[in-house]
Amino acid sequence: MSKLFSVILLLLMIAHLIRPFGVPGLRKRGDFWKLALLGIFAFMATVLIRPQ
Repeated sequence: MSKLFSVILLLLMIAHLIRPFGVPGLRKRGDFWKLALLGIFAFMATVLIRPQ
């Protein structure tokens, strides 16, 4: 699941660089780093929630 999420996140970042999404906070091409932060926080959340 994490590999699939990584690929989807990477595709979203590339798509945003090509044509910005236009939603508040993601209006410029340079805002693709915000998508990367979202992905990092999502990965951290899955590690914390995952049962041992």
